Amino acid sequence: MADLKNLSVEEFVAVTGSDAPAPGGGSVAALAGGLGAALAEMVANLTIGKAKYADVEEEMKGLAAEGAALRKELIDSIQKDTESFTAYMNALGMPKNTDEEKAARKEAMQNGLKEAAEVPLAVAETALKIFHVAGAVVERGNANAVTDGLVASMMARTAVLSALLNVKINLGSIKDEEFVARMAAKVAELEKAAMDGEKAVMELSALTRDLV
Repeated sequence: MADLKNLSVEEFVAVTGSDAPAPGGGSVAALAGGLGAALAEMVANLTIGKAKYADVEEEMKGLAAEGAALRKELIDSIQKDTESFTAYMNALGMPKNTDEEKAARKEAMQNGLKEAAEVPLAVAETALKIFHVAGAVVERGNANAVTDGLVASMMARTAVLSALLNVKINLGSIKDEEFVARMAAKVAELEKAAMDGEKAVMELSALTRDLV
């Protein structure tokens, strides 16, 4: 399959809905984050060059660049998530006829599971950074595009929490207790940060203040 980010929207949605095991929730989480970053970036770009917002123009240029970088990283992660799942599936197919083969297969499966947990964790960490851009553009950006900034925040929350679900389900099969404990603590931290991040942005607008 071609790199998922190069598919048309219709093609991506179709393959997601098919009986193919990937792309799945992890790739969709990365896409949600990419869309959220793009929306925040857009509000910044719609603010630049407007006389009314001249005093925040330099800030908005920086925010647009930050949003663009987050967008690219998250869109690239759509494929990374699928590839991490594929690594685990390949390990499942390894031979298991001898004790040596069984041990090698078990190790490869565990390594695959760790990678399948680490990739969505990285997606969550990246998507969390969207709240900084979204909050700034909602508060000081082009007021005509405020709803786009609010949606950016909602998409960021969805991306973070969705990615972390993929971390948690993989942790249940990993035998390395130290790894699991470290990752679980990070998951809890990121979940709270996502909830708090969205709430903070929602409180900036009368349109969403009553939702939090």
